[in-house]
Formats: sequence, C-alpha cells, structure tokens
Amino acid sequence: MFSSIGLFKHIDCPEHPHCSLSNCIFAHRSVSEVAPATVSLSEGRLGEADIDQNGPRKRRRLTLPVTASREIPPPARGVQTKAVENGPASLNESSTSPKPEITSLPAKTVQVSLNPKMIKNPPAAHGVRIQLITMIHEQMVRLNEEVQDSSQNVLRLSPQELIIGALEEEESIAKQNPAVYLNIIKLRITKLKKMKLAEWKEERLKQIAKRAPVELVARTESTPKIIETGLSSSQEIAFLSKLLAKQGDLARHGYVPYALSDEEIAQARLGVEAAQGWEQCDRCKNRFQVFPGRREEDGALTSGGTCTYHPAKPRRPQAKDKADKGHKEAIYACCNETVAESAGCTQATTHVFKISEPKRLALIMPFKETPPKVLTPGPNMAVCLDCEMGYTTLGLELIRLTATAWPNGEDLLDVLVRPLGEVLDLNSRFSGVWPKDYANALSYECISVDEEKPSKGSEQRLRIVESPTIGRDLLFEHLTPETPLIGHALDNDLNATRIIHPSIVDTVLLFPHPRGLPLRFGLKALMKKHLDRDVQMGGDQGHDSKEDARAAGDLVKFKVSEMWKTMKRDGWTERNTEFFPPLPGGAGAPT
Repeated sequence: MFSSIGLFKHIDCPEHPHCSLSNCIFAHRSVSEVAPATVSLSEGRLGEADIDQNGPRKRRRLTLPVTASREIPPPARGVQTKAVENGPASLNESSTSPKPEITSLPAKTVQVSLNPKMIKNPPAAHGVRIQLITMIHEQMVRLNEEVQDSSQNVLRLSPQELIIGALEEEESIAKQNPAVYLNIIKLRITKLKKMKLAEWKEERLKQIAKRAPVELVARTESTPKIIETGLSSSQEIAFLSKLLAKQGDLARHGYVPYALSDEEIAQARLGVEAAQGWEQCDRCKNRFQVFPGRREEDGALTSGGTCTYHPAKPRRPQAKDKADKGHKEAIYACCNETVAESAGCTQATTHVFKISEPKRLALIMPFKETPPKVLTPGPNMAVCLDCEMGYTTLGLELIRLTATAWPNGEDLLDVLVRPLGEVLDLNSRFSGVWPKDYANALSYECISVDEEKPSKGSEQRLRIVESPTIGRDLLFEHLTPETPLIGHALDNDLNATRIIHPSIVDTVLLFPHPRGLPLRFGLKALMKKHLDRDVQMGGDQGHDSKEDARAAGDLVKFKVSEMWKTMKRDGWTERNTEFFPPLPGGAGAPT
C-alpha cells in the first residue's frame, strides 16, 4: 500500500460524513467550507466554478446545503413538473417553499415502427425479418397510393395501418409456417410486386369483410343488378321445367341416379376391409392410414404426421399478348408458386381424404330417393340447396345443410349436422363452420319462441341435428320428386346427403365451361360475370351456405330472364302458368 502524501486532500471523501477511517486520504470539510455549485439546468452542464483550472474539464460531486438535504420525490408517472427558471434558487429552496406545479401530460398516440414482433422460436434472424418486412411495406405503400378513386376511400390505408398490416402479415407467416418461412414470404413479396390495382382492391375487400361491419363492405360494392324476368313468381317456377337436367346426363356429371344394390355395397365393404384404412390425402396426395375409433397405442386418428399442401388449385397464367404462344407453367393462386417449385405453402395437423365412389358412399350411409307426398308443401315451390362438408375418419361428410325457397329466397332450413365419423378437419376455410359454432349450437328439438328471433347485434346460433339422416329427413319435408331443386354443383350436395332426386336445376349445367368437363365455373366467377355481384368474400372465415344457396337461385333467375326474352322474340306467349310456342302463320296462343 502506498503512503498518502496529500494527493487526494483536495477531493471530498465519498463517504463523508459517515466515514469511519481515522486516517482517511480524502478531505473532510464542513458544509460551510463548500461553495455552492452553479448548475445550468437549462443547458445540462456545470458552471465555471466546477472546472479545475489545472486539469481537464470534469464533473465534481455536488454537495447540497443542509437546508436542501431532504429528498425530493420523483414526479408521479404520467405527470411532469413545471420548468425551473432559476436553477440554483430551486435547488436551495427551503421546506416552506411552495411545491412545484404539476400538470398532466398531453395524450400521445403510440407510433408503430417497422420492427418485427417478438415471437417464440423466430424462423429467421431479426435483421432478416426487418428487411423482409420493409420490402412488404414498400409494395403495400405503392399499391395503396394507386387507389385514387374517391368512392373507394374506404380501401385506402393510413401510414400506420400500412405498417401494422406489414407486421401482421409477416407475423402470421412466421407463426403458421416457420419451416418454409423464407420461401413463402419471398413469394408474397414477388406477388405484391406483380400485383395490379384490381387485385389489390379485391384483397382489401376481403380484409374488410373479415374485420369490418357488413355495412362498410356494402359501401365498397357496386349496386346489385336487379333481375327482371317479366313473369310472375308462379310462372317463373313453371318455367323451371325447361331448365331441368336430363336424366341420362346426371351420371356423367357425378350424380347417383338410382339406388345401389346390396351386391355393390358388399363389394365395397370387401375393398375397404382389404385396404386396412389406407387412403390417399385429398390435399397433398400422400398415402396415410386412418384409424376410426382411434388407434389403441397412442389414440391417434391418422398416420403420416402433418400435411403440407397448397389450398388453391394450380392454373396457367393467361398470355398478355396473342402472339405469345410459349408454354407457361401452372402456378398456385395461394402463393404464386409454380407446381415444380414447392410441395406446399400451408401446413395442417393431419391428412384428410374424400370418397367419390357411390358404392363406398352407400356403405357409410345408404342413398334414398325423395319420397312422394300426397300433400305438396305448396301449390308452386322450388328449393335452393347448399351444403357444407368437413373431413372425418369416414371421408368428406355433411356438417351444415341449408335450404331456401325460390324465387323469394325465404329461409326453409339451416342446421348444423353432427357427422358419423370423428372429425379430422372442419375445412373451416371453405365451409365457414368452426368449432365454436358446434359449441354454441342449440338442439333442433328444443325450439322456444324467444330463441327464434335473436336480438339485434347478437350472433345467430345455429340449430344442430344429431346425424345426417335426421338432416335429410328435415329436407324431405320441403321436397317432392317434382319439386325443382336448385344449386351450384348439386352432385356434391346430393352425394353428401345421399339423396336421389329427379328434378335438378344445376348452374354448372346451365353455364357450362367452354372447354367442357371436367372444367367448371365456380359460383363466385359466375356471379361476377353475369350479375356483377361479389359473393364468398369472407376470406379465411369461409363461405356462408345461405348466401351460396341464394346466389345459385339468382343465377337461375337470370337464366330464366335471358331465355324468356329470346322466346318472346321468337313468338312464344304465356297464359297463367303455361307457355305456348308460335303457331304456323304467326297466330298467337290457342284460346
């Protein structure tokens, strides 16, 4: 230890006045010997008295007078003290001085920056995520600036909404698909770079439909096209006889026109037993095994682990130039990725399968013909039907059944259906049926007057029946073999309900694809093309079977209008519910 020779005598002891050393090397001066320091609070620096003239500029320890030695509590959170005008005086104020004035802080809006949200097990480094979010944000800003139409102001996003949108989109990809995070987000950026204004508006409409009230979406859509047929309701129903599908063509379009024999069903049973539960996944096309009733070892319903797939079908891009005759590889609409590039952009917890063979369908639940009735539901009636299906251990089963009257669109039936097999995937992205719908559903048998009309603003709770056969019997109450049954791709709905019905009006057959089967127009495309109306805008929330049933009915009404205009031009006439062709010589209808 070196001896002190007074090198530290001019420095105040850090422990004064509680220093217990008998020979301390620091100075122990009284408070009166210390000159008050001049502090410039406004500039945040020391005065000239605190600068050592013989050494570098440095801050000295400030010793306050005894009168100001009391502790001043810090200002409360959310408040600030009034600015001090005279620094030294405010430090030397006595305990009798008035307290500082306290004023409330003005409310501040939290500004969000392009900083990725913290998640557990991030799929990429923080710097990489920032770069990708910035690229997404740049493209979103570019597309947002192109929305100039004053009538579409609801589609425009504020600067903060653009930042939040980019952050949420990146976070969703990082959480749902961490294994293929970089691949999917790069494809998303590429899609945004190539995206046109019309596609961007369509995406915004989907987001609004998912998050905003229905009234907000209605303001962004064009006025629905009014369908005028020039016929009364009874005449429109009578006209449907000219649109009925031919019985000989039903089997070619996927319908089951007759009940299957016991021999065919027995043959299907032998095939199922020989397969031992092995099926092909309807999404990724891989083979896996199904365990109805769960596997004894671990309680699993399926084998094969997770399913990686594309939720959208591949399609070939249209040539921008008629002279461009080169080969174009098909791409997926969900991620704008070519068929050869990736096995999928979405992951599911299990594989699923679908049964299309009538024999196997009849093995699970027999087909049944529409029973005749002596008393029909009404003198003139047609029914629009739409069903939603979900994946179970028995294939693609009925989970919601909806029927509306045509042409007025009144509700006839709308129930959830409890499937026969264990649920693998409700297919909510398309069916619109979620687990909470089953949890909140009311029993169909327990109907009270109060529950018939839900209160304004409350979410409607659907009824539920305990099996597909009960749902089918409820539908039969509104049908006879002569009742026209209207729908889009009705073969899927009738096969799910196991119904054989002779009077079919299918919009797939009324508006065929120019290249023929198996190509078909979707309901959404047909509604946009012929009625300039947007349907199925729920995005990831799925479809509404009641909306789809009424949309199919509107397409049929449009077809009736177009056909009747042509027939009237050719000389056809109507009387009551009958239609008469032109007679030779231009005579009118017979008296």
